[in-house]
Amino acid sequence: MQISHISRRAILQAGGAAGLAAALGLTSSGPAAATGTAPAAGTTDIVDLGPAVVQFSLMSSILVGDIVYIGSRNLDPVRIVAFHVPSGKVVGETVLDTGYSIQALAADSTGRYLYAGVLQNAVGTLPNLYRWDLASLSTKATPIGRIGDRDVRDLSVAPDGRLYAVGGGSPTKPALWEYDPVSGQVISLGIPDTGATLARAVAATDATVFFGAGSTLGGGGSAGRACLWAYSRATRTFANVTPSEMLADPSIRELAILGDKLLVSSAASTQQSKVALMDLGNLASYAVATSIGKTAKNFTSIGDQVYFANETGLCAYSVPTNSVSQLTLRGPSLGEIWGVDARNNKILATSGYGFVAEIDPGTGGMAITDLGEAGASATPQTVMGIAAGAGFAYVGGNGVIARHSLATGEVVNLQSQGEAKDAVIVDGVLYTGQYSSQGIWKYDPLSGLPIHQAADFPGAQNRPLDVCWDDVNRLMLVAAQSDTEGGGSFWTYDPATGAKQCFINPIDNRQLLRAVATRDGVAYLGGGLPTLDGPGTVVAFDPVAGTELWRLEPGMGAGISALAIQGRNLYGLTRKGGIFVIDIPTRTLVHQADIRSLSYGFGALVANRGAIYGVSDTNVFRFDPKTFDVATVLADTNGGWYSGSHITNDEDGYLYTMRGRNLIRIDDHPRK
Repeated sequence: MQISHISRRAILQAGGAAGLAAALGLTSSGPAAATGTAPAAGTTDIVDLGPAVVQFSLMSSILVGDIVYIGSRNLDPVRIVAFHVPSGKVVGETVLDTGYSIQALAADSTGRYLYAGVLQNAVGTLPNLYRWDLASLSTKATPIGRIGDRDVRDLSVAPDGRLYAVGGGSPTKPALWEYDPVSGQVISLGIPDTGATLARAVAATDATVFFGAGSTLGGGGSAGRACLWAYSRATRTFANVTPSEMLADPSIRELAILGDKLLVSSAASTQQSKVALMDLGNLASYAVATSIGKTAKNFTSIGDQVYFANETGLCAYSVPTNSVSQLTLRGPSLGEIWGVDARNNKILATSGYGFVAEIDPGTGGMAITDLGEAGASATPQTVMGIAAGAGFAYVGGNGVIARHSLATGEVVNLQSQGEAKDAVIVDGVLYTGQYSSQGIWKYDPLSGLPIHQAADFPGAQNRPLDVCWDDVNRLMLVAAQSDTEGGGSFWTYDPATGAKQCFINPIDNRQLLRAVATRDGVAYLGGGLPTLDGPGTVVAFDPVAGTELWRLEPGMGAGISALAIQGRNLYGLTRKGGIFVIDIPTRTLVHQADIRSLSYGFGALVANRGAIYGVSDTNVFRFDPKTFDVATVLADTNGGWYSGSHITNDEDGYLYTMRGRNLIRIDDHPRK
């Protein structure tokens, strides 16, 4: 596949969706022109608005010599680019054959080989470990095997050349894995902690391999918390060496060897994260400092200062004083940082916004190099939330929201911290539910101001999944789940006054909040377990008083993916492909059906032109408002979704969703 090299600036110069599609070698029909003729009943018009979100999206970074190697995120194909720091140019690129993102990179002690681990959509037999010979950047990275966990989250190469890997995402608990470059074999060294659901950190010496884990994405209930295990390569046994100060945190986030010390950090939830410096010769001897924020990752050092990333920028850990401070930076926001390295007494920070910043730690001054302008290939990425109205369609990506003009086709990328999981437009203003722990963000295209945070909420309530507008109470309503603590929360926000409320675990302390809908000033909340299973309870909730009005369990044995209301009927879509309808005034279940042939997993619903429409990864469908029969509107969409499918509508009744990695507009006129 030939990949175009296009910068963020070129996206604007390409003249919007049609020009961008031409620049990328893709097809797009561009904005639709009005014909002045009313569409006939029984017709469905599909307009392709072009690639939804285009950027060089990244998820990992490591400096080897003078080159920063950067792993892509949610791009097809998955790739690593080689960014030469002195020249400011991309000097090499390799494509990997499997996976959708690269979160783990590690180099051997000689700097000859770069190892990469990928994230995958499903457990299988395909390789998830690769090696790139850096002596010849024109040579493609080769697969070297697979760990049994679906996703590779971190890698470390011991001085003797053996590779160690950790991850998760499989039905089994995460294990420690070893690759021997001499034999070419990948083996499991065991599962040290049966409570952990995800391992995100590993560091290796010739004597010991350190395994850091916890429960980052499946917390709550019986899930384990932060744990650090030391694996003796001589005795092939594990020992728990978790600093007691980190036991309450959800997980260990980062590990690194610093001389004769081990650097450890935790990912926090209800508290601040911590940083520990442990003596490799005596692991019971260590110092712990409370950090700033909820995350601490990507260690590097200059002298006796250790630098790392948190949610808002860079921190410095002083080894002599065992204290953490936030660096004051003079430059643009770094967004989510995926790499921190040191070169010539400067910090190199690789930003999820698609640039590398060279930072003077003394002054905070920085020089920015845009990776697209340096030659990194930009292609359409998988997407998240969609909103449409007031002349624009907005599509959320990683660290970006793409604004599509529905009149001209122009596409503008708006940098935004984290990910817009869902969004709604009210009076021409965009409001988003922003992951992770970013609350509600706001963008008014007429104000001239950049997108910014409008309201924050407890950090543990980190994943807002569904956003809707209560026109009676004039409130934003948000359903959020807590990845680390289990359960979730219901948020309300008044754009006029800034008033907000957060109701934690309004269903129970296990069901995650995944859906919200509203009618006559009442909010309807839908829950489900972290798995596909669960009672899928529906709760009617007063968003002003903060009280439950009633609840009902549909009895479908599955968690709820989406809710929507048409007239007196509340529709619910389950993660196992079931649909149910509740008559709101009588609080009775009036319909149930199996639609697994159309939807399974994370689907979405929207009320439009008197009917409820749904979307899955593969289909757009519609329910008859009288009989509740389902009909296919558009099949074989194969939507390029990153975290569940979405469908929305504008004030004219046009629907917006994804076909492949392109944004499409649907004008549907069913027969009456």
